[in-house]
Amino acid sequence: MGGEVSRLPNRFPVGTRYVIEGRAGHICLRYLEFPDGRKVELPADLAARTKARSAAARRRSGRGPRRKKS
Repeated sequence: MGGEVSRLPNRFPVGTRYVIEGRAGHICLRYLEFPDGRKVELPADLAARTKARSAAARRRSGRGPRRKKS
């Protein structure tokens, strides 16, 4: 399967499939399958990955606690 995805496009070609595989009620594999046969793996727990990424972005952009100017 393909490498990790950092950003996905807003639109996909007609025929693209979003596949979710699970066992015992837990998602174990998610991927996009394009009409030409390519597969792109997606993280199994997108919510946890999104929270971690947004926290890291806040730290990089300096949006932490405000400091008083002297």
